[in-house]
Amino acid sequence: MNLMDLGWNQNFEDKLMQIKKEENFQIARVAIEYKGMYKLYSKAGEVLAEITGKMRYSNKFPAVGDWVVIDLQNNRERAIIHDILPRKSKFSRKVAGDNTEEQIVAANIDTVFIVTSLNQDFNLRRLERYLTIAWNSGAKPVIVLSKADLCAEAQAKKLEVETIAFGVPIHIVSSFTGEGLEELGEYLETGHTAALLGSSGVGKSTIINQLMGSERMKVNEIRVSDGKGKHTTTHRELFVLDSGGIVIDTPGMREVQLWGGNEGIKESFEDIEVLAQNCKFNDCQHDSEPGCAVKKAIKKGELSEKRLESYRKLERELLFIERKKKYGIVRAAKLMNKDIFGF
Repeated sequence: MNLMDLGWNQNFEDKLMQIKKEENFQIARVAIEYKGMYKLYSKAGEVLAEITGKMRYSNKFPAVGDWVVIDLQNNRERAIIHDILPRKSKFSRKVAGDNTEEQIVAANIDTVFIVTSLNQDFNLRRLERYLTIAWNSGAKPVIVLSKADLCAEAQAKKLEVETIAFGVPIHIVSSFTGEGLEELGEYLETGHTAALLGSSGVGKSTIINQLMGSERMKVNEIRVSDGKGKHTTTHRELFVLDSGGIVIDTPGMREVQLWGGNEGIKESFEDIEVLAQNCKFNDCQHDSEPGCAVKKAIKKGELSEKRLESYRKLERELLFIERKKKYGIVRAAKLMNKDIFGF
């Protein structure tokens, strides 16, 4: 396989120079992550690999999209992963449940396709959450409104999305009619990587099948009752397109929790951030303070109350995560109660 087609470039070459490696070691990209094993793409083709005991002990695990340093074994059919190159970007979320751990969904991506269907799945608040995480990733977000053939008000819904996604490209697509799919190809020139993210049943796998021109991904019919497909993708996987570019498919996310960094909130809620600069007080909470430009905008109908509520919710969630990392869950909860209730 040609490493350039897999996304290798001078940026990664420079990072490789910073890592000490044996002469016989090679470079590969993680295509699939199994339990304890990884499928890699390398110059030698596809190989199965596992990490060293040292990496496991250090809790250093590769993610799909990572570039790794490997030692080929068993006639190039197996490999040992010795190191991970520094990532240029990563889409991360907190793992589901109470554990404060990072889950890297995809690494070294150029574009995040946030896919939401135009039927029952359509939800502006969920899109705000995805956008916040996407902006934190270091990749550029693109919103894909799928299943346009099932919605008679596609353009109207696109206008709704434009009110919360400033400067973010928005594409209406239909895998059934082919509408908009050619536009997505513009983000997938040779060597560029895009990850598709969204809830279960929004049509990510169908879009990948269309981009690849083959039925590589299993898809199921949507249910009439709720407009959703069954959960078909069970793992993250990297595909190299014949036309150029790389796509990473991901399982549908039932729970999308923030992990860290407030840059994503600033980018996602640029309208509120700009309004807040005109508030009378620098520490305005946009609640009952006099001279609040945000509340004034809501009163004038220039900003929705629901958007401000979403902004506050994500800010609180991010603050709680950061405090959990630093202090643990008990003290973090006490600090949050003190912020909210004063005790």
